[in-house]
Amino acid sequence: MTPSRIPSQNPSQADFREAMAHLPAAVNILTTDGPNGRCGITVSAVCSVTDDPPTVLVCVNRGSAMHDVFRANGRVCVNVLGGEQQDLALHFAGATKVSMAERFTWDIWDPTQEVPVLKDALVTATGTITHTVPMGTHSVLFATIDRIRTRADGQSLVYFNRAFHRLGRSGPGSAEPDPAPAAATIRR
Repeated sequence: MTPSRIPSQNPSQADFREAMAHLPAAVNILTTDGPNGRCGITVSAVCSVTDDPPTVLVCVNRGSAMHDVFRANGRVCVNVLGGEQQDLALHFAGATKVSMAERFTWDIWDPTQEVPVLKDALVTATGTITHTVPMGTHSVLFATIDRIRTRADGQSLVYFNRAFHRLGRSGPGSAEPDPAPAAATIRR
């Protein structure tokens, strides 16, 4: 076991980022479509807020070209990625040369929805942005959810220690988790 670092009373930005790299998080693609355009980004800062009314929060960097598109369109979908969807996470994180327009031509989207909804996501939660709170470099978008779809099988894609990993289901009837973590990493 590696010894812990001495706690800092005034952590630096680097200390904070290092600490947050050790906070496992589900990997999601946040999508929107509307008068201001269609776009999507990979996000890990997603959290349930309350179930009455069903509400989630999503943190989006205000420096992102898509930040204002999400806010202006007002409708979003949180697509929770399965373990096999690491490539999508990389595309929507901007880690590949695939254009935004091309990403939405793939036959992975449910064409019956008003915003892009991944057909094979573990969970899709579609809703309306009701509040936006600026905080440092990001905005916290609160979305009231009006449509949810959950997949009954599959592993979850999580981001931990600056790398993707697959998290298996447990319990009766569950598949064995993939023992090998996904290999790609994104440096932030």
